[in-house]
Amino acid sequence: MILSDWDIRVYLEKNLLVIKPIYPDTIRENGVDLRFGEEFCRFPKRSDVVVDTRNHRIDEILKCEKTTREKGFIINPLEHVLAVTHEWIELPHDLIGFVNLRSTFARYSLYIPPTIVDAGFRGNLTIELIGGSIPIKIYPGQRFLHLIFARTSSPVYKPYSGKYQSQKGVTPPKPG
Repeated sequence: MILSDWDIRVYLEKNLLVIKPIYPDTIRENGVDLRFGEEFCRFPKRSDVVVDTRNHRIDEILKCEKTTREKGFIINPLEHVLAVTHEWIELPHDLIGFVNLRSTFARYSLYIPPTIVDAGFRGNLTIELIGGSIPIKIYPGQRFLHLIFARTSSPVYKPYSGKYQSQKGVTPPKPG
Protein backbone atom coordinates (compact mmCIF):
# COMPACT_ATOMS: atom_id res chain seq x y z
CA MET A 1 0.00 0.00 0.00
CA ILE A 2 1.33 3.45 -0.95
CA LEU A 3 1.26 6.02 1.84
CA SER A 4 -0.82 9.17 1.45
CA ASP A 5 0.24 12.59 2.72
CA TRP A 6 -1.85 11.87 5.84
CA ASP A 7 0.00 8.59 6.51
CA ILE A 8 3.38 10.26 5.96
CA ARG A 9 2.52 12.99 8.46
CA VAL A 10 1.53 10.36 11.05
CA TYR A 11 4.82 8.48 10.55
CA LEU A 12 6.75 11.74 10.90
CA GLU A 13 4.82 12.90 13.98
CA LYS A 14 5.43 9.56 15.69
CA ASN A 15 9.13 9.80 14.69
CA LEU A 16 8.84 6.45 12.89
CA LEU A 17 9.97 8.11 9.66
CA VAL A 18 12.68 10.78 9.79
CA ILE A 19 13.30 13.45 7.14
CA LYS A 20 15.65 16.29 8.12
CA PRO A 21 15.32 19.07 7.27
CA ILE A 22 11.69 19.16 6.24
CA TYR A 23 10.19 22.10 4.33
CA PRO A 24 6.57 23.22 3.81
CA ASP A 25 6.63 21.74 0.28
CA THR A 26 8.36 18.45 1.21
CA ILE A 27 5.21 16.39 1.83
CA ARG A 28 3.21 15.82 -1.35
CA GLU A 29 -0.06 14.02 -2.06
CA ASN A 30 1.48 10.54 -2.14
CA GLY A 31 5.15 10.97 -1.24
CA VAL A 32 7.84 13.49 -0.42
CA ASP A 33 10.03 15.71 -2.57
CA LEU A 34 13.75 15.79 -1.83
CA ARG A 35 16.27 18.46 -2.84
CA PHE A 36 19.71 18.49 -4.41
CA GLY A 37 22.54 18.71 -1.93
CA GLU A 38 25.71 20.68 -2.70
CA GLU A 39 27.97 17.82 -3.79
CA PHE A 40 28.18 16.20 -7.23
CA CYS A 41 30.59 13.64 -8.72
CA ARG A 42 31.27 13.20 -12.43
CA PHE A 43 32.18 9.94 -14.05
CA PRO A 44 35.00 10.39 -16.58
CA LYS A 45 33.99 10.58 -20.23
CA ARG A 46 36.67 8.08 -21.02
CA SER A 47 39.23 6.34 -18.88
CA ASP A 48 41.93 3.76 -19.47
CA VAL A 49 41.46 2.57 -15.90
CA VAL A 50 39.45 -0.64 -15.69
CA VAL A 51 37.23 -0.54 -12.64
CA ASP A 52 37.17 -3.97 -11.02
CA THR A 53 33.89 -4.16 -9.11
CA ARG A 54 35.43 -6.56 -6.60
CA ASN A 55 38.68 -4.79 -5.82
CA HIS A 56 38.96 -1.32 -7.36
CA ARG A 57 37.53 1.83 -5.88
CA ILE A 58 35.80 3.97 -8.49
CA ASP A 59 36.22 7.05 -6.31
CA GLU A 60 39.81 7.17 -7.60
CA ILE A 61 38.53 8.27 -11.03
CA LEU A 62 35.40 10.21 -10.02
CA LYS A 63 35.75 13.98 -9.98
CA CYS A 64 33.74 15.37 -7.08
CA GLU A 65 32.95 19.00 -6.39
CA LYS A 66 30.80 21.14 -4.16
CA THR A 67 28.76 23.98 -5.53
CA THR A 68 26.37 26.63 -4.25
CA ARG A 69 22.77 27.63 -4.87
CA GLU A 70 24.06 30.63 -6.81
CA LYS A 71 26.68 28.88 -8.97
CA GLY A 72 24.82 25.68 -9.84
CA PHE A 73 26.14 22.58 -11.58
CA ILE A 74 26.03 21.65 -15.28
CA ILE A 75 25.23 18.12 -16.42
CA ASN A 76 26.51 17.61 -19.94
CA PRO A 77 24.78 15.55 -22.65
CA LEU A 78 24.80 11.83 -21.86
CA GLU A 79 26.98 12.44 -18.80
CA HIS A 80 26.62 10.25 -15.71
CA VAL A 81 26.71 12.18 -12.43
CA LEU A 82 26.23 11.17 -8.80
CA ALA A 83 24.18 13.65 -6.76
CA VAL A 84 23.20 13.64 -3.12
CA THR A 85 20.00 14.67 -1.40
CA HIS A 86 20.09 17.59 0.96
CA GLU A 87 17.83 15.64 3.33
CA TRP A 88 18.80 12.88 5.73
CA ILE A 89 16.17 10.15 5.87
CA GLU A 90 15.52 7.19 8.15
CA LEU A 91 12.99 4.54 7.15
CA PRO A 92 11.28 2.30 9.69
CA HIS A 93 11.23 -1.48 9.28
CA ASP A 94 7.82 -1.49 7.57
CA LEU A 95 8.40 1.10 4.80
CA ILE A 96 10.30 1.02 1.53
CA GLY A 97 10.81 3.92 -0.83
CA PHE A 98 10.46 4.12 -4.62
CA VAL A 99 12.64 6.92 -5.99
CA ASN A 100 11.43 8.85 -9.02
CA LEU A 101 12.76 11.93 -10.77
CA ARG A 102 10.28 14.80 -10.61
CA SER A 103 8.63 15.20 -14.00
CA THR A 104 9.94 18.73 -14.44
CA PHE A 105 13.51 17.40 -14.54
CA ALA A 106 12.52 14.52 -16.82
CA ARG A 107 11.09 17.13 -19.18
CA TYR A 108 14.53 18.76 -19.22
CA SER A 109 15.77 15.36 -20.53
CA LEU A 110 17.39 14.12 -17.30
CA TYR A 111 16.98 10.49 -16.30
CA ILE A 112 17.62 8.35 -13.21
CA PRO A 113 17.74 4.56 -13.13
CA PRO A 114 15.11 2.77 -11.02
CA THR A 115 16.11 3.12 -7.37
CA ILE A 116 14.67 1.57 -4.20
CA VAL A 117 15.30 2.65 -0.60
CA ASP A 118 15.22 -0.41 1.65
CA ALA A 119 13.32 -0.70 4.92
CA GLY A 120 15.61 0.35 7.77
CA PHE A 121 17.87 2.54 5.61
CA ARG A 122 19.20 5.78 7.05
CA GLY A 123 21.37 8.43 5.44
CA ASN A 124 21.52 10.85 2.53
CA LEU A 125 20.50 9.31 -0.78
CA THR A 126 23.11 9.13 -3.53
CA ILE A 127 21.37 9.22 -6.90
CA GLU A 128 22.76 8.71 -10.39
CA LEU A 129 21.62 11.32 -12.91
CA ILE A 130 22.05 10.76 -16.64
CA GLY A 131 22.09 13.78 -18.91
CA GLY A 132 19.92 13.98 -22.02
CA SER A 133 20.77 15.53 -25.35
CA ILE A 134 21.45 19.08 -24.09
CA PRO A 135 23.45 20.54 -21.17
CA ILE A 136 21.29 21.16 -18.08
CA LYS A 137 22.15 23.48 -15.19
CA ILE A 138 20.82 22.43 -11.80
CA TYR A 139 21.09 24.06 -8.38
CA PRO A 140 21.43 22.83 -4.80
CA GLY A 141 18.12 23.23 -2.98
CA GLN A 142 15.95 22.44 -6.01
CA ARG A 143 13.34 19.73 -5.46
CA PHE A 144 14.36 16.98 -7.91
CA LEU A 145 13.25 13.65 -6.45
CA HIS A 146 9.85 12.30 -5.54
CA LEU A 147 10.04 9.49 -2.98
CA ILE A 148 6.96 7.28 -2.70
CA PHE A 149 6.62 5.13 0.42
CA ALA A 150 5.01 1.69 0.42
CA ARG A 151 4.16 -0.23 3.56
CA THR A 152 5.32 -3.85 3.67
CA SER A 153 2.83 -6.52 4.73
CA SER A 154 4.77 -6.84 8.01
CA PRO A 155 7.99 -5.32 9.34
CA VAL A 156 10.98 -6.79 7.52
CA TYR A 157 12.80 -9.59 9.32
CA LYS A 158 16.22 -8.21 8.39
CA PRO A 159 16.20 -4.39 7.96
CA TYR A 160 18.87 -2.80 5.81
CA SER A 161 22.31 -2.79 7.42
CA GLY A 162 24.50 -2.78 4.32
CA LYS A 163 27.59 -0.89 3.28
CA TYR A 164 25.69 2.34 2.52
CA GLN A 165 24.00 2.62 5.93
CA SER A 166 24.42 6.11 7.44
CA GLN A 167 26.06 7.49 4.29
CA LYS A 168 26.66 11.23 4.19
CA GLY A 169 27.32 13.18 1.03
CA VAL A 170 27.84 11.55 -2.35
CA THR A 171 28.84 7.95 -1.74
CA PRO A 172 30.52 6.20 -4.69
CA PRO A 173 29.98 2.47 -5.20
CA LYS A 174 31.84 0.33 -2.72
CA PRO A 175 33.41 -2.96 -3.85
CA GLY A 176 32.01 -6.21 -2.66
